Amino acid sequence: MRSAGKAAPLLEVKHLKKYFMTSSGPLHAVDDVSFTIEAGKTLGIVGESGCGKSTLGRVILGLLEATDGEVIYSGENITNANKRRWKELRKEMQIIFQDPMSSLNPRFTVTECIAESLRIFNVCKDKKELNRRVFELMRTVGLDERLAASYPHELDGGRRQRVGIARALCLSPKFIVCDEPVSSLDVSIQAQILNLLQDLQKENDLTYIFITHDMFVVRHISDDILVIHLGCIMEKCSSDELFERQLHPYTKGLLAAIPVPDIDVPRIEVMLEGELTSPINPKPGCRFANRCIYAQERCFVEFPALEEVFPDHYVSCHFCREINKLV
Repeated sequence: MRSAGKAAPLLEVKHLKKYFMTSSGPLHAVDDVSFTIEAGKTLGIVGESGCGKSTLGRVILGLLEATDGEVIYSGENITNANKRRWKELRKEMQIIFQDPMSSLNPRFTVTECIAESLRIFNVCKDKKELNRRVFELMRTVGLDERLAASYPHELDGGRRQRVGIARALCLSPKFIVCDEPVSSLDVSIQAQILNLLQDLQKENDLTYIFITHDMFVVRHISDDILVIHLGCIMEKCSSDELFERQLHPYTKGLLAAIPVPDIDVPRIEVMLEGELTSPINPKPGCRFANRCIYAQERCFVEFPALEEVFPDHYVSCHFCREINKLV
């Protein structure tokens, strides 16, 4: 999927952290996450519900303030950008939300939902140009013009998500965070939306972060993948590499949890069991240790560094080489 030579990254995240203060102490939602994304590529972020995926996306877009670390976009450190700068960046950085019903204004028609950002940013010189742009976007995402006066509650999930995609595209962005955009849709509609996103990426040279808990979906759309558990990176590599060779027990467990309809297909032995470690004031050690069948004493007292085990394949596990018989 990836070219031999690496271009300068469009987005670079360095040691990003996001903690939420609670009555029991700081909740570590995102903890020391670093990665880069090249222009025109898709980075998949996968993990169980509550692992910090969506929080990470929102911090990158400035919807949540970072506790520490840096977000560098097109060479500019935007971590502490002011409101005026963020308004300018909204033209280039957008988000597609998980639940289109809750992210669309129920009192707006389809055309009003799509036109809102165009009006805010004065993109069109008059109403005629505005309507032309809105209908152009509707055609781009596969929405019939007869739905122009419909309200969100009158549409099915797939059409609502298409409205959300059109809204994200209206300012011609370069970078889009797709926050589980197909998780609430039927399988057949999921395929349509995924194909639409890929077609739009090719046509407009878009760069995506694609957040999901579905391993099949992330394989289909991603160039590179981050596997995250309780705010920390467990494994990082290309999509092809991850599905050919999983090295972290957590990644193995995620794949083992996928139902396979063929009884002749061998199952991966590692399963995800036990209670999640609390992200509030987490103790030293690996965040996955309580659920790992390979955990040893060292795992509970020392946090594992993210190590490059194979070229561009990084794993955060003390005993990765022993588990995978690489020693």
